[in-house]
Amino acid sequence: MTLLIYFLLYLLLAFVWRTLLVYRKTGINPLTLSSADDAYGYVGRAFKVVIAASGLIVLLNAHPDLAGWLAPIPDLRVPGLEILGWCLLLASLVWVLIAQAQMGLSWRIGIDSENPTELVQKGLFSVSRNPIFLSMRVTLLGVCLVAPSAATLAVLIAGEILIQVQVRLEETHLADLHGEQYKTYQASVRRWL
Repeated sequence: MTLLIYFLLYLLLAFVWRTLLVYRKTGINPLTLSSADDAYGYVGRAFKVVIAASGLIVLLNAHPDLAGWLAPIPDLRVPGLEILGWCLLLASLVWVLIAQAQMGLSWRIGIDSENPTELVQKGLFSVSRNPIFLSMRVTLLGVCLVAPSAATLAVLIAGEILIQVQVRLEETHLADLHGEQYKTYQASVRRWL
């Protein structure tokens, strides 16, 4: 049940609240996941599936009678790994909220080619070009450690692949949008850490 509460809190703070905040201040919808029949659209649809699958997995995990459907991995259910998982989950929530605050009104979910944004290079963005995606990667790993199963492992792998593709699509977009400024930033700050 604790994992379900965490998941709902993460969605509420990292997605809903930030989306409403940016929309209220700019009038621009920061949810820009494409539904086109191209790479952007494919990744956007796949992200929605991974988020929905994560929610279903966490919900099933909260009910002992249904958790068996997730194909638990008992050998990974050890206190040390579960504690590490919770530490990663808490750290990733704090990390994403700080990164989103530092991104300010430039924050988007997806690639917004209609509303140019500033290139954020300060704060966490001075040590990672993708601190929000890094947080999402850590969150998926944390969930897998707290509730190890074939289902959480599958979501971890699918999420990792999607994030790697999305980051590269965004890097191309940012290079087109910001030119030399982005190339200089890219040369001086690592993609992850």
